[in-house]
Amino acid sequence: MTNRPMIPITRVEIGAEEEAEVLEVLRSGQLAQGPKVAALEQAFVELTGARHAIAVSNGTISLVASLQALELAPGAEVVTSPFTFVATVNAALEAGATVRFADIDPTSYLIDPDAVAAAIGSSTAVVMPVHLYGQAADMGALVPLAASVGAAIVEDAAQAHGAEFEGRRVGSFGIGSFSLYATKNVMTGEGGMITTSDDSIADRLRLLRNQGMRVRYQYEVAGHNYRLTDLQAAVGLPQMRRLPERTEARRRNAAGLSERLSGIEGLSLPTEIPGRLHVWHQYTVRITGDARCTRDAVVEGLGAAGVGCGIYYPKAAYDYDSYRDHPRVVGASCPHAERAAREVLSLPVHPSLTEHDLDRIAEAVYELLGAPS
Repeated sequence: MTNRPMIPITRVEIGAEEEAEVLEVLRSGQLAQGPKVAALEQAFVELTGARHAIAVSNGTISLVASLQALELAPGAEVVTSPFTFVATVNAALEAGATVRFADIDPTSYLIDPDAVAAAIGSSTAVVMPVHLYGQAADMGALVPLAASVGAAIVEDAAQAHGAEFEGRRVGSFGIGSFSLYATKNVMTGEGGMITTSDDSIADRLRLLRNQGMRVRYQYEVAGHNYRLTDLQAAVGLPQMRRLPERTEARRRNAAGLSERLSGIEGLSLPTEIPGRLHVWHQYTVRITGDARCTRDAVVEGLGAAGVGCGIYYPKAAYDYDSYRDHPRVVGASCPHAERAAREVLSLPVHPSLTEHDLDRIAEAVYELLGAPS
């Protein structure tokens, strides 16, 4: 076992700016949704280019509310990726929809437009791409596919703050859903943000968020308490201001890892697709059958070397007992997603890494898989 400090897979950083913003809220006495929330919403409008941003209590709720705002009919289907955190699936079920899966591209791990084309039909109400690991899905293909059957686009952008497809930010192609959980590229501890340029959708989201009220005790719809507090928003505002520099740090670290790890047999490295801007929420490699040892052995060896790692995700979403026989989860064989789940491994790429950290990560991988040829 190593005596060196652990390099974590992620690191939560809270500094003097966050402390000052939170203290300001505490001293103001207005802790519930207030001016800090409004400022955070405006920051997301500026980030995405959407006309509206609506803050909510967490990332899962941002997906749930997005689907609820569409007022889905009974039997409506949401077509999405099986290679995602289960919040994507849970949100669709919570909104009363049926989930139908489309397989992923085997190299990018993003939902495959050809698989979507095969999955959509007259019952499809929503196409929900997942901008996984910080890279945008193929919105150039997915938007017209959704339009061809009259379906809405809801973007699961939980991991993709600031990511771009052909110069356009994610969250601006339909209804965008962002997580502000503690490990995300922008965080408030817990929180979520919804973006849209549809005025009526934005209005309904604000009603849903606030118990169906526009004016106190005047209920227009059956709503919920989906509100974000000013304390949480105060944490997120400095994070938004630092997002450009932190994204550049992630991009440098990803490039540094790829340079160090290139050419190792059995190790497939992630790439940035031309025309897209990857924000590297995760740096996800693949341990293939040609590798000197298994993925599980690599996980164990990295841990012993003091290098954190993570498996995102260990199964296709439909391959859990809670979903396998669910009446509103349409079973499907998605072989690319299933293989990815057996082989992927994420290495640290967060902005706090030093060049020495990158060297240590590479050395640990060499020890397990062999140096580049």
